[in-house]
Amino acid sequence: MTRDTDDGDGGESCGDNCGCGAPSPGVPEAGRDEQPSIFVPDEGETDAGEGRRAGTADDSAADRAATDGGVESATGGTDSTDLDPDAYDPVDVFPGGDLDLREGADSCYKCTSCDTSCPVAEVDDEFPGPKFQGPEQWRLKRKDDHDIDESITSCSNCMRCDDACPSSVPLSQMHNEARGQFVERQMEKLSVEYVRNRILANYRTSASLASMFPRTASFAMNFGPARWAMEKVMGIPKERDFPEFATETFREWWKARGGAQVENPDKRVAYFHGCYSNYNTPEVGKAMVRVYEHFGYEVMVPPQKCSGTPMFANGMLKDARRHAETNVENLVEAIGEGADVIASCTSCSMSLRQEYPELFDLHGIEDLAEHTFEALEYLRIHEDLEGELEAQGGLDDERAFAYHAPCHARNQGLSRQAVETFRDVDGVRMEDVGDSCSGISGTYGWKEEKYEKSMEIGEEMFEHMEDAEGEVGMTECPTCAMQMEHGTGYEIEHPLQLLEDTLGA
Repeated sequence: MTRDTDDGDGGESCGDNCGCGAPSPGVPEAGRDEQPSIFVPDEGETDAGEGRRAGTADDSAADRAATDGGVESATGGTDSTDLDPDAYDPVDVFPGGDLDLREGADSCYKCTSCDTSCPVAEVDDEFPGPKFQGPEQWRLKRKDDHDIDESITSCSNCMRCDDACPSSVPLSQMHNEARGQFVERQMEKLSVEYVRNRILANYRTSASLASMFPRTASFAMNFGPARWAMEKVMGIPKERDFPEFATETFREWWKARGGAQVENPDKRVAYFHGCYSNYNTPEVGKAMVRVYEHFGYEVMVPPQKCSGTPMFANGMLKDARRHAETNVENLVEAIGEGADVIASCTSCSMSLRQEYPELFDLHGIEDLAEHTFEALEYLRIHEDLEGELEAQGGLDDERAFAYHAPCHARNQGLSRQAVETFRDVDGVRMEDVGDSCSGISGTYGWKEEKYEKSMEIGEEMFEHMEDAEGEVGMTECPTCAMQMEHGTGYEIEHPLQLLEDTLGA
């Protein structure tokens, strides 16, 4: 039987030839929110050929293309490629902002891979997850000018969602832009939270002041009453131990040393040491210089500021841009002199090679991204590192390490590089403690309201470290190193330090 239209008294006839006026059994009337479907015949096919009744819908429907539910198609039907600009404008559906992320948002098909990979969502039931913070919030914002949801400040910027997404949705880029808009337009600038976050984001400023009186600053910032006061007044957890400041910064050492000890215009690298290796762990920077000189590289140390990583995480995009302008200008100049850019911190290399070109339109920024590498990564690409380590014969005394790959190393495909580099070196035992997040995520774990969550996230890593054979931790990220030491009490080293020892550099 073929369904007919309403016969005038609310019933439906049995079919084309019945004429009895009885309602068709089991076929409900279309409700007020429904529209009868419109059949669109294939090319060359007539309505009569398919037995289509003229009364099924508006008589003009036969000449009108439609999609499901009787909604007219702007393209003229499923087989048409001609757009009617009066009916549909693909550019104006979501008005463009400073960054056009529509293509990335449209690539999201809600598989929730990002949500299941998010360490914050795993421990914080109130955090809606990367999918909402990224494409869903972006659509809301572009369509109806919604305020940014305050939960964006709970994103730790670990960027694991980028690595998890099967559709290459630019999730962290969306999060950075949304966080920047929230801080700029909605956050109270006189609030304790804003002031605290700005101080944490601009660590380079605090560290440069502290390095003038490093011993005094190290003592004062870890003095019990001072820690208690910082928690009560600024919301910085008293449980955290501030890292000690070096009595001689890396740049001071570099100047006193007389700069590069190797001149080689054919093998040049520009070292981006970052804030932490300069002010807190200059031994990492020294190891980098000695190792690279061992392989015949001329090391350059251009003027530089913070990479911007803590600023991105706290929505301070204007601050990040100011620092990026200096970095891009000086590093691109070094690239012009034949150097590649090397970073000993995976968050710094991530910032220079991914976040800069995603967020800023500075001249030369694409060249910088193309020429930036993490320090161990670069040697593995350009040198016979395995052969050189074998030739050196390994360590005299056996040492065991519990290695943690930072989230920002994973996002660059570097999660196994330290394990692979040292696994065959005599006297070195390297154990990967798993793919869990350390939980500190830069400044995230330095906020009183996030401290317990950061420790809960890191619990799996702590357990794996304690089960590992070695009692020395290893990682490329300085804040991961803080968390590893804080949660286990282990001494933490950088792979460059072990590489320096094994090469005898």
